[in-house]
Amino acid sequence: MKHVVISALCFTSLLGHAQNRDAFDPKVTELWEPKPKKVTAMPVLSAAPSDAIVLFNGRDLGEWTSGDGSPAQWEIKDGAMTVVKGKGDIKTKRQFGDVQLHLEWRTPALIESEGQGRGNSGVFLQERYELQVLDSYESTTYSNGQAGSIYKQHIPLVNATGKPGEWQSYDIIYTAPRFGDSGRMVTPAYMTVLHNGVVIQNHAAIWGPTEFKGLPFYDAHGKGSIKLQDHGNPVSYRNIWIREL
Repeated sequence: MKHVVISALCFTSLLGHAQNRDAFDPKVTELWEPKPKKVTAMPVLSAAPSDAIVLFNGRDLGEWTSGDGSPAQWEIKDGAMTVVKGKGDIKTKRQFGDVQLHLEWRTPALIESEGQGRGNSGVFLQERYELQVLDSYESTTYSNGQAGSIYKQHIPLVNATGKPGEWQSYDIIYTAPRFGDSGRMVTPAYMTVLHNGVVIQNHAAIWGPTEFKGLPFYDAHGKGSIKLQDHGNPVSYRNIWIREL
């Protein structure tokens, strides 16, 4: 609750800034305090339930496409798919609203950078709302941009990040936003997240689509794809399944 209050106050204080994102300094929306406490956790390796849609079976990218609709071009090896720098984000061919999503991810064992350049990727719900993937085991960055953050919005309650090169898990319960007939947002999106089995986001209200610069604002939309980000780092994913709620 403390983190939610602090984040909300910081967000409110930004409302007076210019809304032109091109002129908006991205550092304005970086929160460096509080820093989540580090906890030791174990990844949850979960087989897909009988009513789940398996989005990645370790063998092919049949459920995925590139952002422009062309075939997804990430590497598949040893039951995992890995970002190939420059091949772009990939997204599911199917579109979803409220979901339970499970996926496992791994940042590179070889450390070549720090902060946002260290094992960076992201999971986007409805192609808009990002849960950050990052090597935050022993690396410093702004708290609302570390692993498990709802990027530039909610700091994770704790830092449950495992070591680089080790498999980790996210279990996400996501409620899509609701819009009225006029297109106005009636109810925001909500996200609950378990990182390696530990609750790090507890029914967090999302303020709008993820923005690197500027503040988020809702635009009415329907169902959307699950998107995985190519941020230039060879982050891997496996065992991805989803249940519609």
